[in-house]
Amino acid sequence: MTIERTAQEIIIRLPANVDISGLQRLVNYLAFKEAVSQSKATQADADTLAKEAKAGWWEKNKHRFPDL
Repeated sequence: MTIERTAQEIIIRLPANVDISGLQRLVNYLAFKEAVSQSKATQADADTLAKEAKAGWWEKNKHRFPDL
């Protein structure tokens, strides 16, 4: 593995035999970190959003679970 830093980017070179599923998880994590790096949201904001999303899902789908 080699890591190179240029003025605009960091380049990571890996051998072709690297486990692709593990690499994909790493890339997903790095994409997430890049996406939220400029966020001003707090953990409380994220918790509220998650709660609202879950409540909305339940309202739309509760008919699918008549025994609950």
